[in-house]
Amino acid sequence: MARQVGMQAGEVLQGKTLYFWRTLQYLLFIAGAGIFFSLIFYPDLGINLLWNVLIPVAPLILVLMPGLWRNICPLSFISLLPRRIGFSGKKRLKLAMQGKFMLTAVCLLYLILPLRHIMLDTSGWASAALLLLVGGGAFVSGATYEWKSGWCSGLCPVSPVEKLYGSKPLVTFPNAQCTSCRNCVIPCPDSAPQIHPLAQQKTPEHRLSGLLLAGGLPGFIWGWFHVPDFHGMEGWHHLIMGYGLPLLSMAFSLTVFCLLSKTLMQDHLLLLIRIFSAAAVVCYYWYRLPALIGFGIFPGDGVLVDLSRDLPFYAPWLLQLSVLLLFSWWLIRKPELQLSWKIKPPFEKTKRHSRI
Repeated sequence: MARQVGMQAGEVLQGKTLYFWRTLQYLLFIAGAGIFFSLIFYPDLGINLLWNVLIPVAPLILVLMPGLWRNICPLSFISLLPRRIGFSGKKRLKLAMQGKFMLTAVCLLYLILPLRHIMLDTSGWASAALLLLVGGGAFVSGATYEWKSGWCSGLCPVSPVEKLYGSKPLVTFPNAQCTSCRNCVIPCPDSAPQIHPLAQQKTPEHRLSGLLLAGGLPGFIWGWFHVPDFHGMEGWHHLIMGYGLPLLSMAFSLTVFCLLSKTLMQDHLLLLIRIFSAAAVVCYYWYRLPALIGFGIFPGDGVLVDLSRDLPFYAPWLLQLSVLLLFSWWLIRKPELQLSWKIKPPFEKTKRHSRI
């Protein structure tokens, strides 16, 4: 039986349960605001909290419990705020524009990540500016488009990664964002089991965005970890290196993915996507976990607590082996439970939706 947390399909959150989720959303928003201001006034602390605490935990959450993150994400809170206070334009996205938004989200992901080496990982002001721009984009998207279509399932750079990593969620959560389904995006990533980047291929933009992410992310991550952090204005003199190596290795893994997808039967495409999603998350933690404790490729980059003098030399190997076994089993070998990220709320029947 599918494991659902807290309610049955089709029910709406209310009472103490709704209060619990709203409290979590406000607390995460306050925490996000705290990180933003610490980046400005206490940059070393803010950089550690954002890039060495929050971001390293995110892939694990997206693999195991994407529905939890979708319920409490501070940017989701910001994007839905205009609707909740009554001045969202509620513009519906046509199918072609949905594809363009998805492709834009993937491009933003590949544009922003190299900037971490160029300046974000070492500059609190730059990281704060990024959060301000992203938060502003989330708010404007929510003020313009219907419910979650503009940001959470559209322009958010994390949204494509959620689809890549979240194909086998541990549990299905209640939907703490939508009181009713408005069909703002079809298929809805929150309530569609086995969602993945290539699940929707209705337009060229849908297909291209799915290929760039599913096939390209493992190589991009590998190349990204082989670029050091630059300080001050130095990074702007190394833009070719900062973007070139990740994009070249991305092109390699994308080529391998395309060749394999052409030779395999269509029934095996989902397995291929999961192999590449496992490769991406394994590659991330393979390099990131040792770096957090002082065993990174570039000494001092991305260190949360330097334990390199206290732990034996084989400590990072044990971490890497654990990561390899866990995510390979979870994303490739673990039995399929046909779970969605969140429980779909009741459908809201209106004249507007009857035209879909």
